Amino acid sequence: MSTDGSVLKLHGDREKRLVTLSSVLAAVFLTSMKLVVGLATGSLGILSEAAHSGLDLVAAAVTFFAVRVSGRPPDREHTYGHGKIENLSALFETLLLLVTCIWIIYEATRRLFFGAGGEVKATAWSFVIMAISIVVDFSRSRVLLKAAKKYHSQALEADAIHFSTDIWSSSVVIAGLALVALAERLGIGWMAKADAVAAMGVAGIVMYISIQLGSRTIAGLLDAVPPRLRDDVAHAVHVPGVLDVKKVRVRRSGPEAFADVELTVSRDTTFEEADEIAGSAEEAVRAVLPGADVMVHVVPVRASNEDVLATVRVLAARHGVGVHGIRLYDVMGNHSMDLHLEVNNKLSVQEAHTVASEFERALRQALPGIIRVTTHIEPAGETPGVRAATQADATRVIAVLKALPEETGIDFSPHDVRVDRLAGQLMVSFHVRFDPSESINDAHSQTEQIEQALRSRLPELARITIHVEPVGANEA
Repeated sequence: MSTDGSVLKLHGDREKRLVTLSSVLAAVFLTSMKLVVGLATGSLGILSEAAHSGLDLVAAAVTFFAVRVSGRPPDREHTYGHGKIENLSALFETLLLLVTCIWIIYEATRRLFFGAGGEVKATAWSFVIMAISIVVDFSRSRVLLKAAKKYHSQALEADAIHFSTDIWSSSVVIAGLALVALAERLGIGWMAKADAVAAMGVAGIVMYISIQLGSRTIAGLLDAVPPRLRDDVAHAVHVPGVLDVKKVRVRRSGPEAFADVELTVSRDTTFEEADEIAGSAEEAVRAVLPGADVMVHVVPVRASNEDVLATVRVLAARHGVGVHGIRLYDVMGNHSMDLHLEVNNKLSVQEAHTVASEFERALRQALPGIIRVTTHIEPAGETPGVRAATQADATRVIAVLKALPEETGIDFSPHDVRVDRLAGQLMVSFHVRFDPSESINDAHSQTEQIEQALRSRLPELARITIHVEPVGANEA
């Protein structure tokens, strides 16, 4: 991870800890306040809210611990980091809420149908306390939800849901207490049971949202992701150069996201090009999953439109040899190929022949339409002892070159002529200029004519190298 990324992660961990600590303090305040007023008034609705807030306190403490642990870097035993502790924390909070709901429903049933519990007093303090609770819950849920979305934290989301459900449940309790107060004024006995009904309403709301949270938490622990997210990643990594997307795997570990992608590229793609394609794919994934840890595996495959020359070069690279001078021939429907095969200059004749035979066999298998392959074996990387030719040799070669344009009818402007000797034979290299718009095929054909004419006049020539350039090049 870069230095900037590490600083941002540390800042994020610190902000998450501060948010969860404030939630713990808010839960302590609300639990104490509701418990005192609930015991004083005998309201099951307020007591159920106190129990709910008490569990929120436990959950907030667990979240605070989980957030601290999830920020630890990966180690030998936790190679993907400690993010899953946030999912476990959210699951624990869900179980606590469900247990609370069961207790509230049990107690409300006893009061409604079996006359258990004391008289409920709907005092002014009851309404004040619940109103304060709504204000605190609203502010805390907004702060927690904002941090949860910012850092993709399921633990903070669970805390936010706790405080947001408290808003609705507190509203239900206020409605129940209002009906109790109305029952006292109007003398309607059955309305006194409204507090217990309100408590069951609280339990129903909390249970419904808890089950939803629990489902998302279990999905996170099982590495489930929304199908559309996987499709978005697969679409994004189809960057230029990619033939197909074979595999896309996405998982979350708490706030951290991981993506594993397998792409296919043409097998004649160079290492540098493959690295650029992988880099582009990584950036594309991070555009969908900001900050994700992305692994891109590039697999070379034969493209459907791969030409014969690309196939030859790929096979040559696979066999550790070089190729040039590739020629394809079609004689009455029979296809054949001639090429120059560059092998290690330290090989013996037998070893070089074995390498060439294996390469030819692989080539015929890859190109069934080729019935004959002829290779001209030559050493690669040789460093022969070359010495400069005599002035007389150079003068003779230059004189022949100057006469060739008129004799061959090819205007090629020979220049930068170099003449050397190797084991008694001449080696010549020179540059020629052609019209910039001329095709390379025509230019190559003309250089072959020049080479043949030159050899006919200088039989001792061993090697001729002709460099083609457009008219006007290097003419300053």
